[in-house]
Amino acid sequence: MTDTDFMELAIAEAQAAEAAGEVPVGAIVVSPGGEIIGRGNNQVLRTSDPTAHAETVALRAAGLALGNYRLLGCTLFCTLEPCAMCAGAILHARVARLVYAARDPKAGACGSVLSVMNHPALNHRVEVTEGVLAEECSAILTSFFRRRRGKDSDPASEL
Repeated sequence: MTDTDFMELAIAEAQAAEAAGEVPVGAIVVSPGGEIIGRGNNQVLRTSDPTAHAETVALRAAGLALGNYRLLGCTLFCTLEPCAMCAGAILHARVARLVYAARDPKAGACGSVLSVMNHPALNHRVEVTEGVLAEECSAILTSFFRRRRGKDSDPASEL
C-alpha cells in the first residue's frame, strides 16, 4: 500500500470521529512490514479525556498490539499535523516516520506553530512527510467548523 492508501484509511477514521460529534481527525499506525497495528480518531468528548487525540489513541492501540510502548520502525499516518502533546508521544514511542496531511496553523507542533518534532535538543529523529491528501483533509476540517459555527455562535465551544 502507498502513503495515499494509508492516508485514506486515516481519513475514514476522521469521518468516524465526525460521525460521533468529534473534531474529524484520524490516525493509523503501520508496522515496518506494512500491517495496520493501530487505529485512532479523536475521542476527547466521548471519553472526557483531553489526551484522547487520534494520534494517541492509535499509538496506544499499536503499543498494545506489539506489547511494547516502543514502536520501532513504525509509521504514523495522521490527517492533521500533530499538536505538542502528540508530537511528544510520537517521539517517546520512537516512531520512525510521520506522514500527515494538513498543517495546523493553530496548534501544529511539526513546524506550523511549534517545532517539537525533531527539535535539535531531543535525541530521537522522525522522518516527516507532510501534505499527503492535504486538500481533502483540510476541506473536511473546514466544512466541520463551518457547520459547527452555523449551529453555535459561541467561539469558546470550538475545539
